[in-house]
Amino acid sequence: MNPSANGWIKKLLKELSANTSFCQLKLDDFYVALKQSGFIYGSNISIVDNCIENREFLHEELTKVNLLASFYYIHNKEGDKADFVESVINFYNTIDVYKSSFFEELLGEKKSSELLEAMVNKRVHIDDNILTKNFNYFITNALLFVDVIAYQKYLRTDVVSETYLKNLEAAIETIIIEVFENKSEKTKYDKSLIKLIEASLRYQDNRTHSYNEVITFINGRLSKYYITDIVCMAFWSDKTIDLEEKQFLQKLGKDLDVKQDIIEASIEHINVFYETNKDKIALLNSKNMVQSFYDNSSKMVRKLIKRNSKRLLKELKESKELMILLTKSTTRPLSDDEQKKVQDQLLDIFKSIPSLAIFMLPGGMLLLPIFIKFIPKLLPSAFDDNRIEED
Repeated sequence: MNPSANGWIKKLLKELSANTSFCQLKLDDFYVALKQSGFIYGSNISIVDNCIENREFLHEELTKVNLLASFYYIHNKEGDKADFVESVINFYNTIDVYKSSFFEELLGEKKSSELLEAMVNKRVHIDDNILTKNFNYFITNALLFVDVIAYQKYLRTDVVSETYLKNLEAAIETIIIEVFENKSEKTKYDKSLIKLIEASLRYQDNRTHSYNEVITFINGRLSKYYITDIVCMAFWSDKTIDLEEKQFLQKLGKDLDVKQDIIEASIEHINVFYETNKDKIALLNSKNMVQSFYDNSSKMVRKLIKRNSKRLLKELKESKELMILLTKSTTRPLSDDEQKKVQDQLLDIFKSIPSLAIFMLPGGMLLLPIFIKFIPKLLPSAFDDNRIEED
């Protein structure tokens, strides 16, 4: 399954339907599995509950799969008899009534799973600009679990109001601000988290809310768990949650009527998740913007090449001049004219491979040097004397 290509939702649903244990999880166990996957924390590092095989998906792809798997679980848990794909489409159409044509460009000829794929893609992204994605790394919305909570309400009531969504986001924003205002000094982690949450808000309300007011907005088990974990994220800037912060969490638990063992579990979960995955989470990474851009682009290019290696090799072999230039590039720097020829011919090849269309987007040319770096690994060994065969 390739979540970056058309038809991935049908394939995902086929694999999910074969996993009979996933939808049998208790609600609390499902939520914990979402935390372990990173979905709740906005840093997806694995598939929720390993409900399907993880094929080294990109962060964005993990986010898409986890979002759809969450919808699928809630749909089955609520015993909804409607077609799953149509149900989620209707849900998104319902909440879009309160926004200005968010999905307008998606409506028209697309139907069912194809339309849902477009909706999910639009919903997951904070910014569709390829350069912004790479420089910020946070290419996905960190508050997507709000959609899951709202979908559960939609299945139970057949409606999700604008007020409900605004209040839920207002609760998250107000409580997080309350947390940060109590900190004497903000770390890089704090500033990154603030930007991430601000960018992820979609139903922003210009009114100022008090802590006591927004507490009344939070109803339902999943909403209460989620707010608790978001607060734990905000407190984790110094890689620990101290006594004063625990006292705030305990007060929050009492205000939300959440048991203290749940609060303690939330603290433990955030500690384990960040300590275990600190090298995989950009929020904890101190790399500069350029290095982050290069690293993230390199990961993307490697996976795109791997997925399209057979077809790409075929296209390369049919382009004799390009092969000659790529062979020269392994022994000496190419001239400006030669580099221009390589770029033009590679772009022609990318046009014939849909999943490599990313190189055709504005800014995609910046990825070409990274792409060329990995080309020798695809070529026969005769073209690269320094190639070492892997076991």
